Amino acid sequence: MIDKGRVLDLDDTARMLGVVAGMRRGGVLTLAPNAVVHDRDTGREAELLRGLAIAMMQFTPCVTIADEAIVLAEVSASMRLFGGLRKLRRRAREAVVAFGLTVQLSLAPTGEAAWLLARSIGGVALSRRSVERAFQRVNVLTLPLARRHAEWFDGLGCETIEDLRRLPRAGLKKRCGPALLDALDCAVGVAPEAHRWLEMPPSFDTRIELPSRVEHVEAVLFAARRLTLQMTGWLAAQRLAVARYTLSLEHERGRTAIAPTAVEVALAEPTWHEEHLVRLLKERLTRVELAAPVVALRLEVKDVRQAEASSDSLFPEPGGSPQDHARLIELLVARLGADNVLRPSPVADFRPEVAAQWVPVGSDAPSARADVPPGLPRPTWLLDEPIQLIMRGHRPLYGTPLRMVSPGERIECGWQDGHIVTRDYFVAEAENHLHYWIYRERVGSRDERAPRWFLHGLFG
Repeated sequence: MIDKGRVLDLDDTARMLGVVAGMRRGGVLTLAPNAVVHDRDTGREAELLRGLAIAMMQFTPCVTIADEAIVLAEVSASMRLFGGLRKLRRRAREAVVAFGLTVQLSLAPTGEAAWLLARSIGGVALSRRSVERAFQRVNVLTLPLARRHAEWFDGLGCETIEDLRRLPRAGLKKRCGPALLDALDCAVGVAPEAHRWLEMPPSFDTRIELPSRVEHVEAVLFAARRLTLQMTGWLAAQRLAVARYTLSLEHERGRTAIAPTAVEVALAEPTWHEEHLVRLLKERLTRVELAAPVVALRLEVKDVRQAEASSDSLFPEPGGSPQDHARLIELLVARLGADNVLRPSPVADFRPEVAAQWVPVGSDAPSARADVPPGLPRPTWLLDEPIQLIMRGHRPLYGTPLRMVSPGERIECGWQDGHIVTRDYFVAEAENHLHYWIYRERVGSRDERAPRWFLHGLFG
């Protein structure tokens, strides 16, 4: 990476070719003619870092951006909520990787100590003594206030921060000023720290430019997940749950400008959980056909609700909670389409084929309770068209002879619309103990044919 004509960052291959930090562009291209040199964009770096800090707010509301690309988060009250230190670190690392970044995670009792460990050796130091031991391996120049006195420290043989702490405080204060001592005291917890935590805007509307033109929806998901993580952090900080949001896929601008492709996501049950939001968005994006390459993404929250506290019941609900059911329905709608996921909408009619009506799950069609007398059996599955059964020895046959195991239920209805049915329904049992819902036609005394039997439903 080049900033102001000089190399700031490089990879292992560049080092093997002799490229060093501080070298100018011309020298780099002399040693490595095929090198790919990127100009530094401090504006995009700051935007990316702020987006990451917002995403970290799903773990704690106390997040701040420190110097030198450091994000500090106070997680002492969150470790138990997220299942312990290891699980919390793993989830934080996954969130950073989702932004396309590499990370050095450190944990310490103070923000200053965590800052210094992250900039040098990394790792975990959970007590003051362990912090002091870790400082024996942290270079003194990791501390920004010590860099201006690098030559003096080198002459004293002061190489680590622990060496710096052993120097006489009076002389150190006179030579380097009180700010250096204050930073050391904050690092080991002797002096209190004061952080200015991030404040969230009242609404969420974030846009990112893609590094190149994207022609496939699958490639859009990586950047879309980054926006979703930011939205999750914003929701957690505001104690809100999203009910509806829009992801806009922006295309080329100019003379051949095309209107953005809008992906509307409406949730049956408002949520703030990252995993569900990412899965739902993935299902929706796989069904989108791009009209043109995508150059930018914009995510805007349209409707939010107050987040409901998790259930504190001792025993979980069998079959999952209503929220779990709502999330499953949302995923099915996103994968199959709204017209292919149906819910029952029974009609007040005694005829089973009329009473059993199904509508799309998102429909606002009113539901009337079917007029079924209590205690009468009804099958789990009703056939679209009844199947006529053959007879053997005056008994209906469906694979095996069927035996009636319930009294008959007579249904006579349909005079009002001209579709008259006159049937006697029974629950029948086969030899393999499967149960069926069958009916016998009622025929008049003048009919020459014998009454027929039909299979109309299956019991679970």
